[in-house]
Amino acid sequence: MDFELSEHQRLLRDSLSCLLRDRYGFDRRKAYARAPEGWSREVWHAFAALGLLALPFAEEDGGLGGGAVETMLVAEAFGESLVLEPWFATVVLGGGFLRHGASPDLRASLVPRLADGEVLLALAHAEPGATSAVAEVATRALRDGERWVVSGRKTLVLHGDVADHLVVTARVAGNPGEGQGLAAFLVPTNAAGLSRRVLRTNDGRRAADVVLEHVFVGERCVLGEPGAALGLIEQVQQEAIAALAAEAVGVMTLAHRLTVEHLKTRRQFGRPIGSFQVLQHRATDMLIALEEARSMAIYAAMSLAEPDAGERRRAFAAVKALIGRRGRFVAETAVQLHGGIGLTMDYAVSHCMARLVGIDAIFGNAAHHLACLADAGGLI
Repeated sequence: MDFELSEHQRLLRDSLSCLLRDRYGFDRRKAYARAPEGWSREVWHAFAALGLLALPFAEEDGGLGGGAVETMLVAEAFGESLVLEPWFATVVLGGGFLRHGASPDLRASLVPRLADGEVLLALAHAEPGATSAVAEVATRALRDGERWVVSGRKTLVLHGDVADHLVVTARVAGNPGEGQGLAAFLVPTNAAGLSRRVLRTNDGRRAADVVLEHVFVGERCVLGEPGAALGLIEQVQQEAIAALAAEAVGVMTLAHRLTVEHLKTRRQFGRPIGSFQVLQHRATDMLIALEEARSMAIYAAMSLAEPDAGERRRAFAAVKALIGRRGRFVAETAVQLHGGIGLTMDYAVSHCMARLVGIDAIFGNAAHHLACLADAGGLI
């Protein structure tokens, strides 16, 4: 398999690195985090101008026709700069449902506006008290003539506080945990009966608890086939896990770089602490964990093309389990080698740790996916 980047992919990576270097230093990031929305609209429109918001969408819908590798490159760069903007929620999660489940006319109306930075999306899937299983959905949707009536509660909707539309998963038949009977709907956040409560996540981002009380949704806003949306939900979740794996690699790269710089400059007993062999070994262990995670992120991007659904489930359970464990190891080691400064919010390493813990928790942590992989009989 050829792992060399194409000229277009190298240009994307270099252009994005240049933008983030100029516009996303850690001091600027702290200023963006203090903004009312917790991120920068100005930077968001800079991402749009670079084509990052249009990247994965088909050209006929107003996108750039990028694939899994392009998404991986963007996610890794965003991780290394600890980007706060809602790219993951809008482009990967909400955008994934648009690409795979929306009708052509719905894509034609929304994708160009999303690509220009005018529309924000979020996925409302997790529910209070539910497990991490994909089909653990209790929110109900009932048909009412040519409309659907959606009622239920969703929690920890990433960037749901600012989204213009929510992709809401609901059940048209069956009970929570059953694969059949699932559906997905695109719901405007100004719809009657929809309310939101803003939350702050441990990694400095924003989320929302969402309540839907008899919210009417038109047939045009149904994503996929009602009652048979499990495959659609799994597909988008797997694409999201691939993006999270790449982002984790970027965050781990930053944590390792900051740790090595600290070991070279912090002096103790009259010499840099990096001269002590035991600390060199710890930094080397971090690098090994980082490279294992990088290999798994590439494996995730390649596995999206796997035609067998069972094989994909096993692959992404393995990806999530390894990324979660290696991410936590790198974060904990970075904080330990920095000492007290590694826990302060004014230093980037603490934000690396918070983000890696957050990535581990999204769509089920490492322990959950390790159990899923064991139940499936292992990766091979």
